[in-house]
Formats: sequence, C-alpha cells, structure tokens
Amino acid sequence: MTQMKAKYLKDYLPPAYTITHIDLDFNLAGEQTRVIAKSQLVRKDSAQTRLVLDGDQMKVLSVKLNGEAIDYVQDETSLSIEADFSEFELEIVTQLDPEANSSLEGLYMSDGAYCTQCEAEGFRRITYFLDRPDVLAIYTVRVEADKNAFPYLLSNGNLIEQGTLENGRHFVQWQDPFPKPAYLFALVAGDFDLLEDEFITRSQRPVKLQVFVDKGNLHKSHHAMASLKKSMAWDESRFDLEYDLDIYMIVAVDFFNMGAMENKGLNVFNTKYVLADTSSATDDDYHGIESVVGHEYFHNWTGNRVTCRDWFQLSLKEGLTVFRDQEFSSDLGSRAVNRIHAIKVIKNQQFAEDSGPMAHPIRPESVIEMNNFYTVTVYNKGAEVIRMMHTLLGEARFQAGMKLYFERHDGQAVTCDDFTTAMQDASGVDLSQFTLWYSQSGTPVVSVAESFDEVKGEYKLVIEQQTPVTVDQTTKAAMHIPFDLELISADGDSMLSEVLDVKSSHQEFVFSDLAHKPTPSLLQNFSAPVKLHFDYSVEQLVHLMRFASSEVARWEASVALISQSIWDNVANLAAKKAMHLDLRVSDAYRGVILSDSLDASLVAEVLTLPSVSALIEQVNSVDLDALVLARDFVIGELASTCEDELLTRYCEQAEVDEAGARALKNACLLLLQKVSDQHQQHAQSQYENALNMTDSLGALQALNGEESSLRESLMTDYEKRWLETPLVMDKWLTLQATSGSETCLERLEKLTEHSSFSFSNPNRVRSLVGAFAAANLVQFHRLDGKGYGFLTETIIKLNKLNPQVAARLITPLIQFKKFDLDRQKLMKASLEQILALPELSKDLYEKVSKALD
Repeated sequence: MTQMKAKYLKDYLPPAYTITHIDLDFNLAGEQTRVIAKSQLVRKDSAQTRLVLDGDQMKVLSVKLNGEAIDYVQDETSLSIEADFSEFELEIVTQLDPEANSSLEGLYMSDGAYCTQCEAEGFRRITYFLDRPDVLAIYTVRVEADKNAFPYLLSNGNLIEQGTLENGRHFVQWQDPFPKPAYLFALVAGDFDLLEDEFITRSQRPVKLQVFVDKGNLHKSHHAMASLKKSMAWDESRFDLEYDLDIYMIVAVDFFNMGAMENKGLNVFNTKYVLADTSSATDDDYHGIESVVGHEYFHNWTGNRVTCRDWFQLSLKEGLTVFRDQEFSSDLGSRAVNRIHAIKVIKNQQFAEDSGPMAHPIRPESVIEMNNFYTVTVYNKGAEVIRMMHTLLGEARFQAGMKLYFERHDGQAVTCDDFTTAMQDASGVDLSQFTLWYSQSGTPVVSVAESFDEVKGEYKLVIEQQTPVTVDQTTKAAMHIPFDLELISADGDSMLSEVLDVKSSHQEFVFSDLAHKPTPSLLQNFSAPVKLHFDYSVEQLVHLMRFASSEVARWEASVALISQSIWDNVANLAAKKAMHLDLRVSDAYRGVILSDSLDASLVAEVLTLPSVSALIEQVNSVDLDALVLARDFVIGELASTCEDELLTRYCEQAEVDEAGARALKNACLLLLQKVSDQHQQHAQSQYENALNMTDSLGALQALNGEESSLRESLMTDYEKRWLETPLVMDKWLTLQATSGSETCLERLEKLTEHSSFSFSNPNRVRSLVGAFAAANLVQFHRLDGKGYGFLTETIIKLNKLNPQVAARLITPLIQFKKFDLDRQKLMKASLEQILALPELSKDLYEKVSKALD
C-alpha cells in the first residue's frame, strides 16, 4: 500500500488566506441535505493567488466568487480556485448524506437527530473550508428543517431569529459574536426533552441554561444541570472567569466518538456523561458527569476564547483544562481520592504509552492522523505538567500567570510557548528548563539512595534522573522535576516537608540536625510524572502507611507494599519455591481496615488492589501466567487473614448512605469473595436489596471472578430489568467482557448479536470489546490467540465503519513487547493482518505501522 505522509510541527506556516466571517445555511433533508457557505476571505500573503480549501466526502453543487460562478479543481481532500483578490466573498453549495455517515465526524445522524462533531477535522465534511485552528471567524448559522420531526434547531452563540415556513418546515438563526475556529462549530436538530434553568453571573447577568436529552430521560438530566451551575460558580471564584454568552446548552446524544465536545455555547455530550439517576447510575457515573460537564464548561476560556494555533499545540487547551477539571473535582470532593484517580491514569496508561510505539511529547513533533493526538499523554500528562508548574509557582503566582495569559491572548490562536511565557513573566520564575516537558517524550526514571551519619546527624539523599530512549527520540536531557519530600520520625512526626528542585542528572541533598534516621516520603502526591526507584523496606512502607501526612502518600505506600509482595511471589514461582505472604503486610492492611480516622473512600482506594495491567506497567517484561498466579495468591491470603475485619467493616458500611461508604463496602465484598463461597450470600443479599446502581453493580462485580449459578441468575435478572436502557446495559456488557470464566470469549462472540449491542455505536463497542481487550488480560492473552483474533476481527469491521474508534481499540495489541515471545508472535500476526487491509484508514495505519517498525 502507499505509505501515508506525516505532518510535522516544524513545517507550520501561517495561512495565506484567512476567513473573517462565514454565513452557513443548512437545509436538513436526509440524503439531500444542502449547505450554503458564504465566507468573507482576506488574503494575507500577497504572493499567493491559489486558494486551497479542505474537504472530504461531499458533493459540490456550485462555487461562486463575488457572486459569479467560477471554475475550480476538486480532488479527494481539497477544492482549489484562483483568487487574486485582497478581499472577496466565496460561496460554496454542498450536498451531504448524514444518514450514511457512520464515522460520526462532520454532520451525521444519532438516533434520529442531526448532530455534528468537528474536532479535529470534521468541519471539512460539511463544507470546503480552511479547516485549521488558526483561522478564526464570526459564524452566523441558519438551520431549516421539518418542524414536527425536528422542533429544536440549535447552533453556537445567541439565537437572533426564528420563524415558520411553508410545508411544515421552520428555521432558526444563530450568531456567535466570538471568533472561533471551525472545530468549535456545532449543529444539533432533533426532538428532545428539555430541562431549563438560569445562572446569574457575578456581574448580575442572567444566562439561560438548557440540557436536551432523549425523550423520557428528563428525570436523568438534573445532576448534569447542577454540575453545570457548580462549574460556572467555581470558575468565577477560583479562576476569576465569567461566562460570556446569553445561553449555554448541553445536548446528550448516544452515538458519539468522544466523551463530550466544548463547541462554543452548544456542548454536545455522550449520553454517558449526562444521564443519571440513582437506580441506573453509579457513584462513579455521578462523579464522571460532574467532571466532564466541568471540563467542557472550563474550555470556554481555556480552548475557546484562547485556542490552539495548530493541532500540535493540543495540550495547550486539553492539558490545562484537565488540570482545571481535576481541581474542580478536588475542591468539591475528596482531594486525596481525586488525586489517586489521576495518578492511576498516568501510571497504568500513560506510562505504557511512553514506553510503546506511540510515544510522543505532550507537544508532538509529527502525526499522520490528527485523531491520534487525543491521547493520555496530551491530556493527562499535559495536566501533570500544568500541575508541576502550579507546584513550582504556588497558587497566587499561577493565577497571576493565568490572568496575564488571557490579557495577552484573548481571541487568539496561540502556542504552548505563549502559555509558559505568560507564566514566567507573571511569576518571575525561570521556566526555561521546565519547558522540556513539552518537547521531550518518555517517562523519567528517578533513582534515590539514602544514607545517615549518626555522628553528624546528617541525612543524605542522592537523586539521579535518566529518561530512557523512546521510539521518537534518542537524545534526552535532564528535566526540571519538582520533588515533594517529607521526612518522618520514628514516632511518626513530620520532621521536614519541602519541594526540592531536581534539575540535574545527579544531585545530593543533605538535611542536618536530625536526632535519628527518618523515613522518607518521596515524590509526595506524585509531584512529577516519573518512575521512582527507591529500595523501600517493608518496615518503611508500613511506617508510611501509618504516618505520612499526605493521604495520597499513604495510598502509594500501600500499593508499593502489596506490589512488592506480588513480585516476590513471581520470583518464588520462577525459583520453584512456595509462595507466602509476609504477616507484616496483612497487619498493615488490617490496620487500615480497622482505622476510624481514615475517610471511608480512602480506605476503599487502599483495598482496591493493583490490577494485572497496573502491575505489568511496573516492569519492562512480564511472565503473565506467573503474575496472575502470584497476584491471586497474595490477594487470597490477604483477604483470608483479614476476613473478620473485612466482614465487620462491610456490615458497618451497609448502614451508611454515602458514596465513600458504598465504595468501601464494595471493596470489602470483592475481597471477601476471594475467601470462601459462603460470602456469596452477602453479594446476593446486597443485589436483591440494593436501592441504587452502585450496590447492584458492586454485588455483580464481586461475583464476576468466576462462573457460578448465582452469578448467572443475577446477571439474567439484571438483563431482564434493564434491557431497554442502553447505558445500563453497557455495564452488563462490560461485566460479561471482564468475567473470569474460561468460556468468556465464546460468550462475547455470541453477545455481538445481542439486541443491546451494535458495532455502529461506540459506547457499545467500548463496553464489550474495549473492556475485554483492556481489562480481561487473562482471556485476551490466551495462548491460543483467540483473544487477539476477536479484537482483530472487530478492528477490521470498524476500519471502514468508524476508524477513529478502531484506532482507539487497538492499543492492547500494539503494546506486545512486554509479553513472552509466543504471545508477541501472535499479536504481531494480528497487526500484520490489519496492515494488509486494502483500504486501511490513516487512523489505524499510523499506529500499526509504528508498532511493527
């Protein structure tokens, strides 16, 4: 096949033309949908007379320049004309077929409603345009459709006109007064239930709030509305940012590739992040809705009012906005638990990306398909870089930097360098070395050695850093790492707490006047996204679990302690020795279970033991079979040793109606199932008496480890109860996909024919196939290769149907190098099968070719 070309950051050039205003007229009529686009263009490069516009999969009906029909050249991805004018009007009329658009990019249909998704390059499927983020225009949009079928016609900005037409049709006209790039354009037309409210800004300006959901789901939209109002108030109080339009709309659609999209004033959401009531949504669902609603709202300033110059700068808006939504969740809830969740994403997913074929900096240097930029590196590591900046500057100077950033760049498309320059100028802190975090890929490895001079009372830490070579970069420089440290006395008192500036490959820090050797709490709160190597003893980790001032550090110590026990037993298996669990480990966990001073949600996090995939990310290569055996043994021994305490805590939490208590109760229940089948009665009783989805699902998850008649009975009951509720059935599909049963894969193959499953719906595909490949490692990595075959067949099917979803599913296959040679051979064969497809999408080609390179 023809090799697809990459685009490079170094090749960026400003646009030769820009578009200042665009009038869009949509006549929505199924496969005969027509779009008239009138654009006002200005030539910025006097030497350029050829205008090349981006476009994909459209029929051109006419092209006019200043009102006159003109000749044009059209190919698969562009339309070009001669335009030797300094300013001119260009009118292009296109015809679309939204119903045939299964990619869910551009204008498409979602359960009978018209919907758009234009980020990153979807607008070019609507009309020919300069579809790049540094072309900002004022949009005026007229939408016409059948009034009975599509009573709501929505777009960006403020509503300026509406009326009734002949033949049962009607129209609306919207205008967005703020210049924006094409990726922020949105249109929705459909028949929905509507929840309305109002928010009064700090300047006493009323803003109409609207949440549109599918008919019959109005009662599930209240939490999303409450989350929106909280977000607006928080952004005013924490970041001094006020909303700028007269209306803010959220529309929930079931067919959506992403979680949500921040289109100016009209946010299009996946139903997963809008719909919730206690009977059908878990506590995690409620938290996810609050977080995502906040994230998209916060984009109004960090992404919309100030946007990206080019897609290589994606972390400018996404990393910053993830940091902001994390802070929002932390200010409203448990800061420790929210931080733990963020750390898990980095350690379990982002570190894997850094060490794999798709390694890239948070500001990448090249890309073949822009959709492949939407990664945990750009988003979540990007947020960690912002968090490190916040750590180095402090809240006051960080906020001063944000203020200067908006003063300088409001209404502009800018770069990551513009952001760091504003932070540096406002704070007076030199960030020149720190900016390497934007351009250098990979995970730094920080090794720490300690020594104590009893005579001098001096405690020394020697800190060394080294970033391994990645597929995209061979030369690595020392990074500026904020290294949060606490020294804890033998009595459990804090002797010292400070943030060290680690800037060199080798640094020594000496702490004087200490009466005895302390226990160090290193890299507290995960103050930098690095891998920490320190030879902690069991005693030190137990001490940290009891006395570290940071709750996150206590959790990290527990993870290190249990992980160490598992890897010790992997070594025992290799040496053909008997496995065992150190009693000090179970005693430490017993102390956490019995603690009445720790928050229930934090205890639940400690008892949520590392998954197989999380453990794999701690090593360079793995004997998967030995790891699974060792992990099962350690968890079983821990649960057996602490059985009485777990059961006591489980029963105590059963009486408490609070999210943290439910999390702890379900963590205890899951561990109790590892002890004896007699505890199945607790799971059955919890399911049958559950008053909320958290408890229902918690009971099923506890029984999901192995086949049993009780599991089958309760799963059948759940299916009958929720068969007509897609989001709730997604949870059932995921349970089936992550079952510990030996027949799991065979069951999944049959479930692709289930009435609740559809390959055309990303939520269904992610719930069944995505969950299987990412979370059921034992069955996915079967030695007969059938797990790889199941994923491969799905990816081949999705290559034409929805290549963006296909490319996101393939991640477990491209990370084959950590496994044994037999499994590597099977996984590579699957990748070669995909690479040989005659019409392979750019999305998949980029990932597969890099993996096999």
